[in-house]
Amino acid sequence: MSTLKRIAISVGDLNGVGFEILLKAHDYIKTLCHPLYCINYTMAHQAAMLLGTQFPNDFNMVKVSGEFTINPGTVCALSGKYSYDSFIQAVELAKTKHVDAITTLPIHKEAWMKAGIDYVGHTDALRDLLHSDAIMMLGCEELYVALLTEHIPLREVPQHITTDEVYNFLIRLHQSIKRRPIAVLGLNPHAGDHGVLGSEERFIEEAIEKANAHIGKSIFEGPIVPDVAFTPRSREHYKTIAAMYHDQGLAPLKALYFDEGINVSLGLPIIRTSVDHGTAFDIAYQNKALILSYINAIKAAISFTVKEDEDVI
Repeated sequence: MSTLKRIAISVGDLNGVGFEILLKAHDYIKTLCHPLYCINYTMAHQAAMLLGTQFPNDFNMVKVSGEFTINPGTVCALSGKYSYDSFIQAVELAKTKHVDAITTLPIHKEAWMKAGIDYVGHTDALRDLLHSDAIMMLGCEELYVALLTEHIPLREVPQHITTDEVYNFLIRLHQSIKRRPIAVLGLNPHAGDHGVLGSEERFIEEAIEKANAHIGKSIFEGPIVPDVAFTPRSREHYKTIAAMYHDQGLAPLKALYFDEGINVSLGLPIIRTSVDHGTAFDIAYQNKALILSYINAIKAAISFTVKEDEDVI
């Protein structure tokens, strides 16, 4: 009897590279797990035809209702709605224990907005759908970056730098991954230079001290100067970084590990991983899409289901 895990895969925005990635990786992915693709026959056939191929007989699909004409590289409300419905189908399969985990292909946030979907992305939706305070973490085995704030305007970030909010974030992060040490970045250049360039670091420092005291170990270190945290020497010491805002953590991470990086939603009752790239509209249906991030996302989803201890990453 097969012991392979069942992974539900949402297909992302069909005007982008998601379906090409699924087809390219299918023969390998099916050796790792039982993939269930959340798409209907009509849409899968149309996408395959645009790629000049067919999907294989063992391409197991879970029907997602709806049909539209795929227009590669185009922001479209219909493709946004379908990508959302595919995602919701995958979540429902995980909630009802029909699958062990889900992996999501990239959606387009503007397409979701055009479709009238209130969420700005997968993680935002998962918080509401699963009534859980999810943490977005991206990276690979060499380096993971967890985000205090995600898809909010930069001007709103400082109001989230409070002792309580940072402390709660650090405790939830520790409960989800047992890696140490974890570097906690300052908000300002030079981590504030002792108040010369900003005062938010005093709240970060208080949160670190409070979190370490609660845990009983020195898990978190900082505030670390952001512009040195990603240097080779720093990465020898820190394999996990807690960043205060989206681009502070993800711009250097993607410069280092773009092709192999993945996205993980921590602190949820279901396991969810994702590729760490977008819809790549500029190369959609040109057979140029890379599959390493997707393969790593599937592998990570499987590893989360088989860990016997709390060291989940």
